[in-house]
Amino acid sequence: MVRIRGIQRAVLRAALGSVVLLTIAGPAAAPLGAQTAPDRSAPPELGPPPSLRLPPIDRFELSNGLPVILMEKRGIPIVHVSLLVRAGLVDDPPAKYGLAAMTADMMDEGAGDLDALQLADAIDFLGADLSVGAGTHTSGVRLFTPVSRLETALTLMADVALRPTFPEAELDRLRVEELTALLQARDEARTIATRHFESTVFPDGHPYGVFADEAALRSLSRTDLAGFHDRLYRPENAAIIVVGDVDADLMLPMLEATFGGWEGGSAQPATVETASQVRGRTIYLIDKPGAAQSEIRIGRVGVHRLHEDYFAIQVMNTILGGSFTSRLNANLREDKGYSYGAGSGFTMLPAAGPFIAGAAVQTDVTDKALMEFVKELRAIRESVTEEELTRARNYVALRYPGRFQTVSSIASRLGDAYLYDLPHSYFNDYVDNVLAVTMDDVYRVARELIDPDHIAVVIVGDREKIEPGLRALALADIEILSIEDVLGPAPDLGGSE
Repeated sequence: MVRIRGIQRAVLRAALGSVVLLTIAGPAAAPLGAQTAPDRSAPPELGPPPSLRLPPIDRFELSNGLPVILMEKRGIPIVHVSLLVRAGLVDDPPAKYGLAAMTADMMDEGAGDLDALQLADAIDFLGADLSVGAGTHTSGVRLFTPVSRLETALTLMADVALRPTFPEAELDRLRVEELTALLQARDEARTIATRHFESTVFPDGHPYGVFADEAALRSLSRTDLAGFHDRLYRPENAAIIVVGDVDADLMLPMLEATFGGWEGGSAQPATVETASQVRGRTIYLIDKPGAAQSEIRIGRVGVHRLHEDYFAIQVMNTILGGSFTSRLNANLREDKGYSYGAGSGFTMLPAAGPFIAGAAVQTDVTDKALMEFVKELRAIRESVTEEELTRARNYVALRYPGRFQTVSSIASRLGDAYLYDLPHSYFNDYVDNVLAVTMDDVYRVARELIDPDHIAVVIVGDREKIEPGLRALALADIEILSIEDVLGPAPDLGGSE
C-alpha cells in the first residue's frame, strides 16, 4: 500500500483538478479520421538552449562577520540552510587520515544538551532533515525544513554546528562502522581500482591520494575531534547559504540569534600544491582472483576549478566520455558490447584534481577494451566533427538549468560560488559561455590535457585470465599488485566493540 504524505496529497489533488478543468474546458476532439498522422521520418529539431536568469543573490554579514548568501525561491514553504566550512579531508594531519570525516559524522551524534537519539527525535518532530558531512576541501551542516519550523530548527542546527559533544560511545560505534567498511572494500573492485588510481596519480602523501586505514581510524580520539572542530570551525572560515521561501528581513534576526554569538580566532585551512604530472605509461594490475569482470581506470593529473578553459574542457569531455552518447560509451558499450557503460571526467578542485576514464568490462576482453580506451584518447586530440561539437555544447547548455530546480541543488551551486569566489553574473552567463566554445578551443584543451603516452592505468581483475592478453599488447610495463598492497592488511574487527 502506497502512503502519500500531506503535501503530496495536496499536489496530487491540484494536478487532478487541472486535468478535470482541461477536460471540461478543452475543445472537442476532432474525428479520428481527420487527424494528421505525425511525421516520424526524422527527430524534431531542437530549439535554442534556454537562457538561465536567476533571482538576485543577497549577501550580508552577521555581527561576528559570518557571511550569509541568500537566494529567494518562492512557491513552496520550505528552506535549505547550509553552514559551509573550509575544513575537509585535505586538513587531516599525517597518521590521522579520516579525522575531518569522523568529526563531521560525530557532530550530530550529540550536541548541546541532547544526546544522539534526543537530537534525532527533535529533528523528526519538526519534519526537518539535518545532516553533516565532510568533503575534500569543505565540511557542511545542512538543514532542510518547513519555513513554519525554521526558528526551532535553526536552534538545533546551531547546536550541532557549534556545540557538538563528541560522546565516546558514539565514536566507538562509528569507528567499528568505518573499519567494517574498510573490510568490505576488499571485495569491491571498483573501490580498489579508484583508491589505487588516486594514490598513484597523487603519490607521496599528497592529500588527494590518501585515505584512512585501520591504524588511523583506531588512533582517532574524542580529543582529536574536538581539537579539529575548535581549530577550523570558526566564523572567519565559514559562510551560511540560504535558499527558499524566505527573505533577508526574516532570516537575519534568526541567524543573528543562533550564529551571531559564534566567536573564534582566525583559522588556517591547508593549502594544496599541484601534483607532478604522470610521466610515461604503466599498467598496475591488481589481482582479484575469481573477479567476474575487470575494473579499468586510466588517467593523470587534470586541472583546478578556476582553469581559464573550464567551459572548453566541459564540452571536450562531453564528446569524449561525459554523456551517454559520448565516444567512449558509444564504442565500448554500443559498438563493442564490452561494458554496460564507459566514461570520463575531470574532478576540479582548488588544486588540480584527476582526469579519469574508466569502465567495468568483461574479463575476456580486458586487453581489447584497454586498447579502445587508448584509441579514443588519441582520437579526441586529432579529429572532432562539427556535429559532435554542436551536440556537446547543446547537451551541456540544456542540462545546466536543471541544476537549479531544487533548493538543495541551488545551495550547492551557491556554495561553489563562495568557495571559488565566482563573479555575481557567473550562473546567468554560464550557458552563453558554453555555447561560445569553438572547435579550436576543443582541440587546444584536448591536446593540452589528454596525453595517452603519459597516463596511469589501473586494472583490477583476475590476473590469471587477463595478464597474458595485457602483456601481448606490449603497451606498457606491468606492475603486479595484491589487494593487500593497495588497502593494507584486513582490519581486525575482533578487537572492536
